[in-house]
Amino acid sequence: MNWKAVASSAIGTSHQNQGILCQDYGGYRIFDDVIVGAVADGAGSAKYSDVGSKLAVETVLKCFSEINEYPQKRDSQPLSKEEAQKLFAEIVNQVITELHNKADNEDYSVNDLACTLLVFVATSDWVAAMQIGDGFIVLRSQDSEYQLLFQPDKGEFINETTFITSTNAVKDMQVEVISEKQEFICVSTDGLEKVAIRLSDWKPFSPFFKPLEEHLRKPVNSEDENKYLTEFLNSERLNSRTDDDKTLLLCLFDRE
Repeated sequence: MNWKAVASSAIGTSHQNQGILCQDYGGYRIFDDVIVGAVADGAGSAKYSDVGSKLAVETVLKCFSEINEYPQKRDSQPLSKEEAQKLFAEIVNQVITELHNKADNEDYSVNDLACTLLVFVATSDWVAAMQIGDGFIVLRSQDSEYQLLFQPDKGEFINETTFITSTNAVKDMQVEVISEKQEFICVSTDGLEKVAIRLSDWKPFSPFFKPLEEHLRKPVNSEDENKYLTEFLNSERLNSRTDDDKTLLLCLFDRE
């Protein structure tokens, strides 16, 4: 029994047309039967947001690599909401520190590195997650339907959200702990919201997630899984429905 995962990003057609780099980034680490994942979406208005999103994700994974004994020791017992809040606040503050250091070293504003950030840590029995900004985390616990963990932060005005460089980032951070056996976790930037989430009631659109989960269950190697996900994100059908950058992080706990 262990986790298997795949992550990929694809540049949006609007960014291709403008000659802009992909501003999304996602990644994960597996420590025995514990998985940690992070996804970030660089702000379109931020000059170096592609650098910021990559640095944010890499910092999160580095932090968990340094404390990976913590979730393993707690494998049979989920974190409390307060413990999760404290853990994620510490990690977010470390990310903010790294972004400030990068901005200082390169002699530009930290707001040039603005990005959203979604993070989770999961065992086979529970998941703790946080979200700053938009994008989505969808779970499927054992014998249950797909569940949207947080409603994306859309701010007060259109195209507005909270970024990790915002002064209220830690205060506005959403945190949740689900004490159920996990089967499937999907983390995505907002480029896929309108095709994966029913925006009228913020319910996951099962026909979007089910084929992705079923493919992850197939006994294929990691190279084929990466190829499948990359082709899906770059498909003409998907690009006809969204022109934004797209990142998917898919995780499956294989109980067989």
